[in-house]
Amino acid sequence: MKTKTSKNTARTVEAESALRELFIDEIKDIYWAEKHLASALPKMIKGATSEDLKTTITNHLEETKNHVNRLESVFASIGEKASAKKCLAMEGLLKEATELLEDTDKGTEVRDVAIISAAQKVEHYEIASYGTLRTLAGTLGFSEAQSLLDETLAEEKNADSLLTQVAENYVNQAAAAELE
Repeated sequence: MKTKTSKNTARTVEAESALRELFIDEIKDIYWAEKHLASALPKMIKGATSEDLKTTITNHLEETKNHVNRLESVFASIGEKASAKKCLAMEGLLKEATELLEDTDKGTEVRDVAIISAAQKVEHYEIASYGTLRTLAGTLGFSEAQSLLDETLAEEKNADSLLTQVAENYVNQAAAAELE
């Protein structure tokens, strides 16, 4: 006969298993996202006019490659093999970025504004993803994964901040001047 305690324990184990599966699924999702972002960033660099923007995105490209490696460490830390699951959100964001590049004139600051807009949308998606994953890792007791995810989250927030600085310090005003 099952007691109330054994039913609660079974539910707890079942819930933890479901939460672990969700965590793994979301790690696979952001792993795909980071790998595809690493392929897309060179197009943004090539399309940019501002040297500050090119430098900011180039630096973030290197970070993104590190994020892929760090995610592989997250998988290893929880005893899972690294694998990717198509991230529809990132796919859409990267498609939008491509369209913005196509819809703006090469060599203009307006294009740089579009690139910053697209890049910040990506950053905000990544910030939300890594924030959620870091918290889930803590809930599941994956302290090493939590630490790795926290490191990436901090880098994503910094990248977003740097993009804002480039926009506010030069690109937005330069784009407005082009329109005069």
